[in-house]
Amino acid sequence: MSHAETDDTTQERLPGASGTEWTIRHGDHVATVVQVGGALRRYDVGGRPVISGFAEGEASPAFRGKLLVPWPNRIGDGEYTFEGTTRLLAHTEPERHNALGGLACWLPFTAVHLAEDEVTLRLDLLPQPGWDWILRIDVTYTLGASGLTVTTRATNLSQTPAPFGFGAHPYVTAGEERVDDLVLVAPARSRLVVDDRLVAGRAADGGPQIVPVDPSNDFRGDDPVGDRDVDLAYTDLDTGADGRWTVELRGPERTTRVWADAATFPWLQIYSGGTLLEPARRRTGVAVEPMTCPPGAFDSGRDLIVLQPGQAWSGTFGIDPTP
Repeated sequence: MSHAETDDTTQERLPGASGTEWTIRHGDHVATVVQVGGALRRYDVGGRPVISGFAEGEASPAFRGKLLVPWPNRIGDGEYTFEGTTRLLAHTEPERHNALGGLACWLPFTAVHLAEDEVTLRLDLLPQPGWDWILRIDVTYTLGASGLTVTTRATNLSQTPAPFGFGAHPYVTAGEERVDDLVLVAPARSRLVVDDRLVAGRAADGGPQIVPVDPSNDFRGDDPVGDRDVDLAYTDLDTGADGRWTVELRGPERTTRVWADAATFPWLQIYSGGTLLEPARRRTGVAVEPMTCPPGAFDSGRDLIVLQPGQAWSGTFGIDPTP
């Protein structure tokens, strides 16, 4: 057999495009996470999808289920200055000249704990062009009667302070055929202004430009999404007595909620999927993204977390499909 040939046995052992998968269960709740990016590929309850994920063996399209670390969203031109040193990151969104989605989303995680209803994945994020630090990322997915809980812990293993932000990118569904049919309820009073490259605008003080929501992007009522197309970061999030904000997707037969601790996640990105490159996936699920900071925080410094050597950060959000 030549080196270019493989037999069927070898092919059966090859991993899919997202690497190894791990599936956890609690009652009729079933979730699957993958090695590449530590992404949430699937979450079903009683056979009904709670997220609009991706197929077994498929590479995650449009960041579905990804963990966005050490920054969420975008850094314009991939350039930022931290503690007096300017760094340049790879343009992973080349058509807009941005660094998109952090560095961990295409790296392999390892399972360090696996139980029937819980799995913990780990990644040691090492230095690379534009990034000089070592971060240990641990993410634990836990299923319970009230849904899926995701807890992420980041530890700075470097000898110098490290800039840090985190976001997650699940596309959530409530059984709709199209996003247009959903009632989307998001408790946000303000939003970030972005330009045509989706880079954060600047206010007079040099910080990000934040304005009150307006009728085109205010989702505090109970009107259907309709033909509104949104890809915006929100803040000033109203919370419940438990200190959490909650976004609801109300479909024709059920409601799905995404929640997060507001003190840890003061920002929220909502993306209705109208600009996805794959026509078949457009407006199929809404990306509801808890974020610790707004787009461009490495540059603006707004809500940027600085982890000292040995310091850890932890944050929790969840997806609740219960009635």
